[in-house]
Amino acid sequence: MSVLRPQDQLPGLNTATILLVGTEDALLQQLADSMLKEDCASTLKVHLAHSLPLPSNVNRPRIDLIVFVVNLHSKYSLQNVEESLHHVDATFFLGKVGFLATGAGQDSHCSVHQNTVLKLAHTYRSPLLFCDLEVEGFRATMAQRLVRMLQICAGHVPGVSALNLLSLMRSSENPFLEDP
Repeated sequence: MSVLRPQDQLPGLNTATILLVGTEDALLQQLADSMLKEDCASTLKVHLAHSLPLPSNVNRPRIDLIVFVVNLHSKYSLQNVEESLHHVDATFFLGKVGFLATGAGQDSHCSVHQNTVLKLAHTYRSPLLFCDLEVEGFRATMAQRLVRMLQICAGHVPGVSALNLLSLMRSSENPFLEDP
């Protein structure tokens, strides 16, 4: 059982790597394709994983950002993300992990309540984004946002760090989840 650490590999020159973790393979692939279409000064690498841990015998690049994708229509999706979180080193949660909840547009079909995912993101002190990945326009907008987050987490935006990004995104969260 290997734990994924942010400093396992040296950073690649002008390269940014994101790991998308989730059970919805087709949606993750569509999101990855949308991200790769974005105009970016860095070389983008998008890796997909159904769950963690990743195989330890594979040579992989340094991962700059991990996004856990939860489908609100599937309790299995949430369970998979919760189990995968145990394989991520605590230092990743200093601005290099995010959660993406998809399927919120069809609230009547949800088997996972949005508050459950909100509490999960709050527990891990990580940003939570909502997007219906099945809609092309929403997926393209989310791809732009993730590429920008990835550039910041990879250190390619001068003057802004992953911790700065985390504090900016946390200030816009719901106040009822803040600690007393």
